[in-house]
Amino acid sequence: MITLESYVCGRWQHGSGTPRLLYNPSTEATMAASDSTGVDFAAVVAHARERGGPALRELGFARRAELLKTLSAALHGHREELIELSVQNGGNTRGDAKFDIDGAIGTLAAYAELGKELGDGNHLPDGEGVQLGRSPRFWGQHMWVTRPGITVHINAFNFPCWGMGEKLAQALLAGVPVITKPGTPTALLAWRAAQLMVETGALPEGAFQLICGETGDLLAQLGPMDSLSFTGSSGVGAKLKATPNLVQRNVRVNIEADSLNAAILGPDVGEGDEAFAQFLGNVVTDITQKAGQKCTAVRRVLVPEESLNRVVDELVARLRAIKVGDPADDNNRMGPVASESQLRDVRAGIAALAAHCSVSCGGVESIAERGYFVAPTLLVAADPHAAVVHGDEVFGPVATVVPYSGNAPHAIELANRGGGCLVTSVYSNETRWTEQVVLGIAPWHGRVWIGSDKTAGQAFPPGGVLPLTVHGGPGRAGGGEELGGRRGLQFYMQRTAVQGFQGMVSRSFG
Repeated sequence: MITLESYVCGRWQHGSGTPRLLYNPSTEATMAASDSTGVDFAAVVAHARERGGPALRELGFARRAELLKTLSAALHGHREELIELSVQNGGNTRGDAKFDIDGAIGTLAAYAELGKELGDGNHLPDGEGVQLGRSPRFWGQHMWVTRPGITVHINAFNFPCWGMGEKLAQALLAGVPVITKPGTPTALLAWRAAQLMVETGALPEGAFQLICGETGDLLAQLGPMDSLSFTGSSGVGAKLKATPNLVQRNVRVNIEADSLNAAILGPDVGEGDEAFAQFLGNVVTDITQKAGQKCTAVRRVLVPEESLNRVVDELVARLRAIKVGDPADDNNRMGPVASESQLRDVRAGIAALAAHCSVSCGGVESIAERGYFVAPTLLVAADPHAAVVHGDEVFGPVATVVPYSGNAPHAIELANRGGGCLVTSVYSNETRWTEQVVLGIAPWHGRVWIGSDKTAGQAFPPGGVLPLTVHGGPGRAGGGEELGGRRGLQFYMQRTAVQGFQGMVSRSFG
């Protein structure tokens, strides 16, 4: 059994308390133990603030970009090892493991490329300057400048590599040292990835620290120049956001929470359309990829009433063809959920939905003697407005088909009942209908993905998070925002208006 150590204050440290065990979710065999008891979190924060921050800011954007390139290469060089750990500890198929690990490698590389363009400083102009006085002599210029603080990243269990790498890329490029805590059930992969990054020797002392276990009084150490970025459930996110010290000291908080994402099939899309095949393929992928444990997975499938039976039959046939089992066997296309507690939660969620919906395939029944397996489950809502359908997310291979009238206002109303989502996909070849739906749901969604015959076979699926567009969403989804190219740096920077003589202000800050 492997003991996961925390990397703090420039060294690897064992916990001194009772560890939490990590399991192989396919076999239930014990794999590792995680414990952070004994870590001095005040010292960890001081180390980041006093050593990591100054060292990173001295490098400037372009040299920090080189650092990210080195980290990306280190993970890529051990890709096969990381894939194997993901299969064993995460219950991922090989394809799902690649989705996580390649996401981290690719995002680090993307921000390395972006950083090449930003120069050697620690500030960036924000738009054009503006005349403020009677003549251009008195001038104003907004700029983004690196905040002299630290950031804490609390990541979810479902993407232990990508989640860590995504947040790390933005913070390090901005010049802010990172203290990161992976989700414990799958922390073995994050721990090994952290080892590989530390072993490069590229990270300045104090720029990166890893906590394997609980965070203790870490959040009590943060101040007004610091930040917290959290990915996980909306309930935990709300509790973290209300932490007294974070409120009293105005610590920046970014939350990316669970989300009742939707897929909306337009009334114009028929069986012979490429958009229809695109819709079916993406919905099945979202239900089964990572065993449905994605914050971007579709949970509600909005289908015109006249197409309901045809769509349900097609989805059921495809879902029943998915072979579920130990992902170490390449014949299996979906593995288990990540932990025993996840299995309990998913079964309870399916039961709650089934009280108001019909179960077309899957359900709560056990499909294996050992392991945390759930069959791909599709339900059909009896009442398209049922509160449970639009209020309870089941974080597993589960989606509910919701019939709607086919008109745009009804689709908009149902999609927005999710209370704020990360992404909703819209499938239609009719421009005016698509425009109406997109503009109607955009305020409640961080991202809207449009499928059509023209994008079939050309687009990344809606469940993929790409570094050049923003990731996050309003309301229930947390109200946060990450990635988006340069926009991803802004959480770690301060926008300041500089006012003065145009010649000096434009030359120095424009």
